[in-house]
Amino acid sequence: MATASATHAPDKAPQSDTPNAGNPRKRKVLLFLLLLVVILGGLGVWGWYELYGRWNESTDDAYVNGNVVEITPLVTGTVTSIGADDGDLVHAGQVLLEFDPADAKVNLQSAQANLAKAVRQVRGLYSNVDGAKAQLLSRQTDLKKAQDNYDRRRTLAAGGAISQEELSHARDDLNAAQAAVANAQQALKSNTALVDDTTVATHPEVMAAAAQLRQAYLANARTTLIAPVTGYVAKRTVQLGQRIQPGTATMAVIPLDQVWIDANFKETQLSKMRIGQPVDITADLYGSDVKFRGTVDSLGAGTGSAFALLPAQNATGNWIKIVQRVPVRIHLNPDELSQHPLRIGLSTVVDVNLHDQSGPVLAQQPPQKASFSTQVYDRQLGEADEMISRLIHDNSVGAGNTAQR
Repeated sequence: MATASATHAPDKAPQSDTPNAGNPRKRKVLLFLLLLVVILGGLGVWGWYELYGRWNESTDDAYVNGNVVEITPLVTGTVTSIGADDGDLVHAGQVLLEFDPADAKVNLQSAQANLAKAVRQVRGLYSNVDGAKAQLLSRQTDLKKAQDNYDRRRTLAAGGAISQEELSHARDDLNAAQAAVANAQQALKSNTALVDDTTVATHPEVMAAAAQLRQAYLANARTTLIAPVTGYVAKRTVQLGQRIQPGTATMAVIPLDQVWIDANFKETQLSKMRIGQPVDITADLYGSDVKFRGTVDSLGAGTGSAFALLPAQNATGNWIKIVQRVPVRIHLNPDELSQHPLRIGLSTVVDVNLHDQSGPVLAQQPPQKASFSTQVYDRQLGEADEMISRLIHDNSVGAGNTAQR
């Protein structure tokens, strides 16, 4: 049996080598295919980088931002009415809060009476000028009479027709008339100085009273808080009956048609970024089905950490370099924004197309007009001026041509 086993062992060895004969060839094919895949993958990565990768920068550290218009009073008051609540749409000029106006109305009435009194007193000053002119004219007439009387008496006294005593009396009357003229001239100058080169409306006394009335009118108007812009109410904290001090935040109005994107890019992503480059934005609120288009509006003048409440102190022994992020403001397409409104604070993903390198890195010209403005408060001053003009006119009736010159 041992001999038979030894005899058959050599016959099996050649059969076991036959299947392994093709392994090196298969290995080479597999290695070649793997190398080909690697090369194609590298070419694909290179092509993607050349055509897209190096011309696009993306970040998901981007959030919707906008104007949060705080409604704060300028006068102290007790809240008697609240015209809007959180989430309500309000238009510019719409009443949001009302204070108890009793004290402000009393002060306004007092200022109105003070202006009327000032106008009438100034009218009296103009009348004093006319009276001083008439007084001077009368004194000059008396002086002429005294001068003629003295000249006649002197001629008669030279011929002995009258006594020297009578001539002395005539001389005294002449001196008195001259003094009266001088006093009348001085009184005319004093009265003229009070109204010289003015009208009733431009007299300092009237202008001071008008300024007090304007201030009282504004204080009364400011007991009603109005919306400076059109938007949606948020953060209402005021309550009925609450005593509010000037500067206290009561609510906010957010104009959602004026929002933008603040995208925080790494400093290593900004080398090719320019103002005006197109941007694609995806908001988490709507998902990838809704695409917003925008443009780079500005690149921040500093990193986020530089403007932090507690800036980093790098002059320490344990300093570690951290890649900084710079805020980039992105302007949104208004039409797309009206179709799909965004809220402040929402997360977004932005992708900037860097192909257009013609724009500047920083703004080259200052703004030619105000970025944001409101005219809702102009009406208050206009109404105050109308009230002042009406009071001056009503209390100037009968003042005469002198007061109106």
